[in-house]
Amino acid sequence: MSTEVVVTKTNIYPKILPTSFKSSILTDDVTMSILNKWRQNAMLVPFISKVVVNISVGGTQERLDKAIALLEQLTGQKPSVRRAKKTIKEFGITKRQPIATIVTLRGAGAYEFLRKTLIAVNNILKESSFDPYGNIAFGIKEHLLIPGVKYDPEIGIFGMDVAVAIERKGYRVMRRKLKRGTIPRRHRTTKEEGILLMELLFGVKVVPR
Repeated sequence: MSTEVVVTKTNIYPKILPTSFKSSILTDDVTMSILNKWRQNAMLVPFISKVVVNISVGGTQERLDKAIALLEQLTGQKPSVRRAKKTIKEFGITKRQPIATIVTLRGAGAYEFLRKTLIAVNNILKESSFDPYGNIAFGIKEHLLIPGVKYDPEIGIFGMDVAVAIERKGYRVMRRKLKRGTIPRRHRTTKEEGILLMELLFGVKVVPR
């Protein structure tokens, strides 16, 4: 069961931390240890900072144009184009050739899109979808699985990859243009914290890899 969510222009986090919670995969001891740590220091409570959606199409310009139109339709934002970093003859791709489209969502847009795409995967995430720092990446086989989306013969059917960035206060030092710093390992979010955060925010079930 999810908890009440706070959505700002840049962050998504739980409004109130529960006194107890039954995780779908974490032990009770690990869950309570994380919740206690968050309650003791508000700086350590993680949040979703952005959601990145990517559709890769290879080297077909027509497919890329359709993917761009679809992504803009789904997110309400203008996607950008990603180009190949090197030539791959086996796939007929040359360096600098447009091969994918991507959009970055924050705040309410990120929350609503993520909520719908999680429904598309039955609110189930694999443990292997979380990296050591709690960030999440998962795929959707067909965009038609997203609630409210109808088939458009002019666009066709596309799969997509969704990446969720988890941070906590203090991470901005990594993005400074001057005197850019690093985040000490002790302040980095963990895989277990990412799992618990997603369970609290969206009520997802995390299953073993």
